[in-house]
Amino acid sequence: MSKNYKLIARDGRAKRGEFHTVHGTIQTPVFMNVGTAAAIKGAVSTEDLQQIKTQVELSNTYHLHVRPGDDVVKQMGGLHKFMVWDKPILTDSGGFQVFSLAGLRKIKEEGVYFNSHIDGRKIFMGPEQSMQIQSNLASTIAMAFDECAPHPATRQYMTDSVNRTTRWLERCKNEMARLNGLDDTINKQQMLFGINQGGTYEDIRIEHAKRISEFDLDGYALGGLAVGETHEEMYRILDETVPYLPLEKPTYLMGVGTPANILEAVDRGVDFFDCVYPSRNGRHGHVYTNHGKLNLFNAKYKLDDKPIEEGCGCPACKKYSRAYIRHLLTAKEMLGMRLCVLHNLYFYNTMMEEIRQAIEENRYSDYKRKKLEGFQS
Repeated sequence: MSKNYKLIARDGRAKRGEFHTVHGTIQTPVFMNVGTAAAIKGAVSTEDLQQIKTQVELSNTYHLHVRPGDDVVKQMGGLHKFMVWDKPILTDSGGFQVFSLAGLRKIKEEGVYFNSHIDGRKIFMGPEQSMQIQSNLASTIAMAFDECAPHPATRQYMTDSVNRTTRWLERCKNEMARLNGLDDTINKQQMLFGINQGGTYEDIRIEHAKRISEFDLDGYALGGLAVGETHEEMYRILDETVPYLPLEKPTYLMGVGTPANILEAVDRGVDFFDCVYPSRNGRHGHVYTNHGKLNLFNAKYKLDDKPIEEGCGCPACKKYSRAYIRHLLTAKEMLGMRLCVLHNLYFYNTMMEEIRQAIEENRYSDYKRKKLEGFQS
């Protein structure tokens, strides 16, 4: 049993839990709002995050290592103090960024050699370095360093990659234990999540889930999904793999996704999510509603005095019309992007509240069906 994770209710395979951390309790299922460089893109402040019901902020290990430098963040007292945020922060390991810099990297047993996308300087990152950077950032939850293998990949490549990721996980766990015992470590209660890999090979995924479960970590993620496979393939992998991850620990689906993706993944036992969609789409004038996604650049909203969504309690909908936000967007005023991002994140965070309530009340399948029908209306 986990001393940090409390399973409150189950509805089918859907889980409703509480995850206790040194920076506060996370109600799950939860959507983590992505702030790559310690800020949500779209001029969203930490005061805004409080207002739009954010529980967890997610920052990027690689990007903060490159700029301003994790040593700078440590000298400033850690990420929480640096960005003035008192709730949980999850930092990813840098593994996905290494994957996305495929043309600039070389993977070895000791770690990965690659070039900075900012200035081209040579960088080495292995399990120990990733843990050291994340310890300097002093996040609540650190992610283990892994390889996010390309899609598609051969069975042999995937097998070798997953085996190396397992060896790296052991090194991550040992290094975190060492770091958490040092006098100058800011967050000595930093948690570690391991990452399941295996692409779309069910048997490799299942075997890897069994192996990493033996490490008795604080939580477990599924990585290497939403990287080019179909939604159906992703759901199949979740169906097959999630049952082999510990029920009494958080299960995190990395980089996913659309509201429909989240609803489907919750139904399969996932309770942590993150994705850039709400902020990225918001910056392009695309906003989520219970009746589908709207593009506020469309001319039909030029004289529309309604809010983005009737009844929404976000800062944008409480005050501003579609017409005004459309004007801001077409005039390239930053406020337009900001209001759309605030609305989208509020929409996601509110949907997670509804999901938690539906699971507790044992009506999740009905909630999911109605929600999905609404998106298509």
